[in-house]
Amino acid sequence: MSQPKAQFRRNGFTFKAFFVAHDRCAMKVGTDGVMLGAWSPVSKARHVLDIGTGSGLLALMLAQRTPQTVTIDAVELDEQAAMQAQENVQASPWRERITVHQADIRQWSVENTARYDLIVSNPPYFDEGVKCATPERERARYTTTLDHQTLLDIAATLITEEGFFCVVLPVEASEAFTGKAQSIGWHLRLRTDVMETEGRLPHRVLLAFSPRPGEIFADRLAIRGPDQRYSDSYTALTQAFYVFM
Repeated sequence: MSQPKAQFRRNGFTFKAFFVAHDRCAMKVGTDGVMLGAWSPVSKARHVLDIGTGSGLLALMLAQRTPQTVTIDAVELDEQAAMQAQENVQASPWRERITVHQADIRQWSVENTARYDLIVSNPPYFDEGVKCATPERERARYTTTLDHQTLLDIAATLITEEGFFCVVLPVEASEAFTGKAQSIGWHLRLRTDVMETEGRLPHRVLLAFSPRPGEIFADRLAIRGPDQRYSDSYTALTQAFYVFM
């Protein structure tokens, strides 16, 4: 018997196990976030923190990848995005495990006493540049409200001794970010350089830092092969999520 076709809805993105509405979020569901959610190491995670959750994408992906005992806090500054993240969580199979907090992570981290085995963030990428259409998109795109040094400092106060802090960044921002991380005691443990197609230069980098030193594992990932179809490695990484894989 053939499988029923997925019902694709407007104003969001349909995954195999959940739907992410994002029409009230400055930053939409995209490949960067999907890669980070599928790539971040979860084997030892018991408590997870998503900094700047936006639509709730990363929190939902990590809930799918982890046992029912794992709890996830998702913090979002923008009120409309936080409301939409909460709606997405409530419509998902993991509503009991994910808590959305509408708050400034800088203040929230001071008041919070929990520690996390895994912290993830798809952070603002760039210093302030060309003016965006809305203040919400500027906050999501530029580091004016959460610069990389502050993000690293906050993660350092909230991570467990054996935890991981994972981010996705443009290649041009990754070296400076890594330098700042190492200067305050983070150790780079995992790095995946991502290229759009085989033979092209990487344009994104997935990074995992830990408070503990250890072996560094580095590899490369091409999203598409020479035929422009998704590569085998990208398919293997994301097939638990994409409907069309």
